[in-house]
Amino acid sequence: MWNNVRQLNLAANALYALWALVLLAAGAYWLTQRPAFTLHTIAIGGDIEHINAPTVRAGVVGHLRGNFFTVDLDNARQAFEQMPWVRRASVRRVWPNALAVTLEEYKPLGTWGSDQLVSVDGELFTANQGELDVDLPAFDGPSGTEKEVVARYFDFKKWLAPLGAAPDEVTLSPRYAWTVKLSNGTQIEYGRERNPQTLAERSHRLTAAWGAVTARWGKDIEYADLRYPNGFAIRAAGMRFIGNATAGKPAAK
Repeated sequence: MWNNVRQLNLAANALYALWALVLLAAGAYWLTQRPAFTLHTIAIGGDIEHINAPTVRAGVVGHLRGNFFTVDLDNARQAFEQMPWVRRASVRRVWPNALAVTLEEYKPLGTWGSDQLVSVDGELFTANQGELDVDLPAFDGPSGTEKEVVARYFDFKKWLAPLGAAPDEVTLSPRYAWTVKLSNGTQIEYGRERNPQTLAERSHRLTAAWGAVTARWGKDIEYADLRYPNGFAIRAAGMRFIGNATAGKPAAK
């Protein structure tokens, strides 16, 4: 080899190339560690009604590691999505020392159980309910039924609109029986959903007779039991009325 000029030249060129790569890598590392690339700014935009600077400092800043070049964007995104109210986050670098974050918040529809909220999309999340500036309807049901309960809430709202009241509470029991409490104080027992038309038919039965019921017993209807096969029962001012004389026994809850 030492007598082969061509091989010596190739070996020398390879060493020069390796040395150049080492110098480039060292230079790049030195450059990326300069203070100019330390993250100084986090610009937050999007849907941020419930997000503020103290929340970001407390929940996210301490989890960010690295500078403009080395920060893990996926870890940063996950840190933002762990904050209360945040449904989705996207994070990108902004030259030379900033991050731009776009947030999407959950849209609360109602409370769920004792300590959670449910969104308009039927997703559960945890947030400070004291930050809400409106009273929300209350929902509850077995685990995994959130989307079903939310969908039925909109159905009940539509079906019961002729009563001049909206659902304040919608509950699906462990045995999958439905109970609705209206804004006028009336509690309605629907029972279980036997087929896709069960709840709609029972709602129509009540709304169709509501005028006659209130004309006879007044508007202070405390309770309506729709679990009868052909009618319903109500309680008003301590009295009970059976709608439809052919009504049989109520169905099981």
